[in-house]
Amino acid sequence: ATRAAPAAQQPIWIDLERQTAEADALLTDVLKLHPLTVEDIWADRSRPKIDDFDDYLYVIIHGIGAARHDKLKTVEIDVVIGPHWLVTHDPTGLVTDDVGTDLDHSTRTMVKGIAWLAHAVLDRAVDRYMPVIDQLDTEIEQLENDVLDRAGTPRGRGVLMRILAFKRRLQELRRMSIHQREILLRLSRGEFDEIPADALPFYRDIYDHFLRINDIAEGYRDLMNEIMKTLTLMSTVMMPLTFIVGLYGMNFKHMPELDWVWGYPAVIGLMIAVVTGIVLWFRHRGWIGGHDREP
Repeated sequence: ATRAAPAAQQPIWIDLERQTAEADALLTDVLKLHPLTVEDIWADRSRPKIDDFDDYLYVIIHGIGAARHDKLKTVEIDVVIGPHWLVTHDPTGLVTDDVGTDLDHSTRTMVKGIAWLAHAVLDRAVDRYMPVIDQLDTEIEQLENDVLDRAGTPRGRGVLMRILAFKRRLQELRRMSIHQREILLRLSRGEFDEIPADALPFYRDIYDHFLRINDIAEGYRDLMNEIMKTLTLMSTVMMPLTFIVGLYGMNFKHMPELDWVWGYPAVIGLMIAVVTGIVLWFRHRGWIGGHDREP
């Protein structure tokens, strides 16, 4: 799809949908893109990066489509910023469909210039992180409740599997944010001629927005560590108690402790001592009630 501002010599936006001979000819023969740029545009899994060429700036970022049970659904978005044209490749329309709809209602962004149009695409890509963040927030709150309710029970294994799946998605989110944070920082500090000075505050706003998302992800990691500590503590406490209860719950005919007048209080005292010992050991190691000790 191609969009242009009303007047001649005004910015042109070319949104590529799929690789065709015509698209390759446009990129190679008309826009004179470097062969490696063309190759990266059509590649499925290029890493986020920024390449500064003589006549254009090439940016790869990753958007997030959804947070599935075991992993994030990421989408590669290619943005090529030229002197008076913009080329994007967003195979699923995750970002460009929304930007195109906005332009159908108002061409003001288009008239401002290519840097402003590129800003609209990048800003929408960062905005797409927020629904996923909200989804993760809801899930981690549910995990906190389930850890307290189900730790030490047969259903505790299911909670553990959900925690591990959550940690995988969180690690992927953090890995993505590390690479893209540097890209957005470079775009916001006036390093490239394609981004004029009057557009830099808006690019810094994108960077600040992404930093907030990164801070939220870091907070989730810390909270997940606390959840794992709670699950470990409760599971560790329940194991010896389950053993003691199971031992004295066996239907043996000759079990001397059952006829002892102090047998029941002794078992209760033993269980309290075990729990107290475990909690004190965890506290001594700094795993609860303080920071982890240095090894």
